Amino acid sequence: MSCKVKTTCTFLWAILLFPAFLLAQQYTQTVKGTILDKAVKTPLIGATVIVLSTGTTASLGAITDENGRFRIAGVPVGKQTLHISYLGYKEQTVPNITVNSGKEVDLSLELEEDLLQFKEAVIRAKVEKQKPLNELSTVSARTFSVEETQRFAAAVNDPARMASSFAGVLMRNDGNNTINIRGNAANGLLWRMEGVEIPNPNHFSAVGTSGGGISILSAQLLSNSDFLTGAFAAEYGNALSGVFDLRLRKGNSDKREYTLQAGFLGLDAAMEGPLRLGKQTGSYLVNYRYSTLSIISKLGVNIGDASTDFQDLSFNIWLPAGKAGSFTLFGIGGLSKQSLQGIADSVLWKTDEDKQYTYKFGANTGAVGLTHSLVLGNNTYLKTVAAFSGTGNSDLGDQYQPNYTLRRQWDENHQQTKYTLSSVWSHKFNARHYLRAGAYVNLLNYNLRQANWNEADERLIQEIQQKGTTQTLHAFAQWQYRATEKITLNAGAHAFFFFLNNKSSLEPRAAFKYAFSEKQSLSFGYGLHAQMQPLGVYFTKNKPLNGAQPQVQNPDLGLTKAHHYVLSFDQSLPGNMHLKTEAYYQNLYNVPVARGATNAFSMLNLVEDYPAEPLANTGRGRNYGLEVTFEKFLTKGLYFLLASSLYQSEYRGSDAVWRDTRFNGHYANSLVAGKEWSWERGRKNRTFGLNIKLTHMGGLRETPLDLAASRIKGETVRDESRAFETQLPVYFRLDTGVRLKRNYKALTTTLSLDIQNSTNRKNIFSQSYDKQTLEAKYYYQAPLIPILSYKIEF
Repeated sequence: MSCKVKTTCTFLWAILLFPAFLLAQQYTQTVKGTILDKAVKTPLIGATVIVLSTGTTASLGAITDENGRFRIAGVPVGKQTLHISYLGYKEQTVPNITVNSGKEVDLSLELEEDLLQFKEAVIRAKVEKQKPLNELSTVSARTFSVEETQRFAAAVNDPARMASSFAGVLMRNDGNNTINIRGNAANGLLWRMEGVEIPNPNHFSAVGTSGGGISILSAQLLSNSDFLTGAFAAEYGNALSGVFDLRLRKGNSDKREYTLQAGFLGLDAAMEGPLRLGKQTGSYLVNYRYSTLSIISKLGVNIGDASTDFQDLSFNIWLPAGKAGSFTLFGIGGLSKQSLQGIADSVLWKTDEDKQYTYKFGANTGAVGLTHSLVLGNNTYLKTVAAFSGTGNSDLGDQYQPNYTLRRQWDENHQQTKYTLSSVWSHKFNARHYLRAGAYVNLLNYNLRQANWNEADERLIQEIQQKGTTQTLHAFAQWQYRATEKITLNAGAHAFFFFLNNKSSLEPRAAFKYAFSEKQSLSFGYGLHAQMQPLGVYFTKNKPLNGAQPQVQNPDLGLTKAHHYVLSFDQSLPGNMHLKTEAYYQNLYNVPVARGATNAFSMLNLVEDYPAEPLANTGRGRNYGLEVTFEKFLTKGLYFLLASSLYQSEYRGSDAVWRDTRFNGHYANSLVAGKEWSWERGRKNRTFGLNIKLTHMGGLRETPLDLAASRIKGETVRDESRAFETQLPVYFRLDTGVRLKRNYKALTTTLSLDIQNSTNRKNIFSQSYDKQTLEAKYYYQAPLIPILSYKIEF
């Protein structure tokens, strides 16, 4: 063991043993933050912030200063509630703020201007956690917190895995966090960070998809964010199924704080603190993680046949500049690779076909951005972002031949970079009228290569070989009109232009909300949405005949489009509960399907990769369903979220036959629930949490095997005339999690154990032809997996 590792271990043991010597006491912490106008982000000077039910006899509160900042010292650890009031604005109650002794709490809260300016102020415990952060998102949107990604069983700090608990969201692969929303393909999802599009933020991600094995996103950097599943506001473009609109938190600008975490998924170290530049004081926040599996492997312990390695870095640096506004430098980056060495033993190949292959896979991604935020007067806000991002995916595979030589089976190397410039202007004319408009341009550089072995020709066929540059341009405007306290109208449009082949889309968006009361509302949303294809699809080449040069097949492929319609009913219930029902319909058209052939292929069934097919925009699709969400927000240590979906997902290929899509399971139900108990005994302040997640959904679909043809050919052959007729058995899974948190003086520790697939149920993933038995063979989802982690905050 290196000197560096020994020093780290000694430091960790010192931290673990130190709390045992602390004296019993009431632990407290500082709660601070900023109060802003929700629309134009101006600081609200003189807002009153009160801590409700602190468990102390003293009244705790503060008044915001000229920067909208407040600071309340001596707040007892545990769950606390803040009440914020400001003349002319709607009061806000923020419950379940977790106060730990190890780190200060720094909040960014926004108030909405009240149409009834001078009504009597009355403190009400009104909870509106179900509302999205983006006030222009009316339907199919909700906010999620970092704490939910930590608390929900099997979420393991991953926003995508956490979102699989929401209505209309499916996760088809236990070993991957790729999600499918309302029957759409995974590549219909848009990832945004600080207002700009970012690449797929996951380790071990393939091209043409939105997920991967492990999230790169750090729970230390994320703040409360929005998740949308349909009829998006006008500012969101190039997406068909959903949007993760991620926000980052600022580091502590008053003192340095640290977080260390060790677990099955990696070793994390985070640091934050003040950063002084001239007379201004900003903050920095940085997190680094290295794969636990890599460390174990380097110590000489092999886990599994493949070698797996990943690491990631994320940061957020905030620099206020006085009257010139403020600047933020943020970034994420991840490196991941996996390799498997085959074995030259033909006897072994008969029992384990994978041993005949050698492969190396790599997936790297990153994004860095500089934002400038400027408040102009009292009613205008301008945010400009310049960003650079990139991805690199490589995949090499060789197969041992009977004479033990290696033959290249596939060879892929896809490099993409993107420069983005975005500017968004927001102006509040008065309490009733609000306008947001903006534009962003992307400069795309690509170098794509893809080749696969062709058995008929007995050679490696170059399917993609393209290098170049192109651009996309987006512009949008959206207006909000609050006619009364009960009636709100959002209307706008999004324009999208793709310079590669001069394809464009003008997309109207609109939403209407009628609030019967503070607890009950009805909303309707409509939007036309368009999305370009995964970039490599435009450059697939045909197989040349008679020595001719291969030609690019899809240079003129258009944008896929969809009309979204959503009707939503929202009801707040006693006991801090909430009921939401949504009916939706998506009409997809301009879908790429086979060109020059009559078959069932459609991009709506794509899982990943760039299909080497000649395509035309003549396909259709439709997704419709009903979703019900019944939720109890955390109250007295108890929470639950019950989500149920009934849906239909269908498509039409070039053969003009309507079929079920790959993702049409017809129904999906999930329940996440948990209970926390807090107690003080002796010199220990502890919280114990028990969490569960139940998932029950109809099996996804695949094309049935043609067993007779498979036996003749000696490999899996499917009956493509019956595409996706086979529905796999029902999927059922139970996940459990336990957490033990201890507060000491200026130190918090959390021990967590997540047991995924706790019953070790064998859920079927797929079936294929087994060359040994000459029969169909099932492949199963992940077995029981325990994930242990230990976190220290100080």
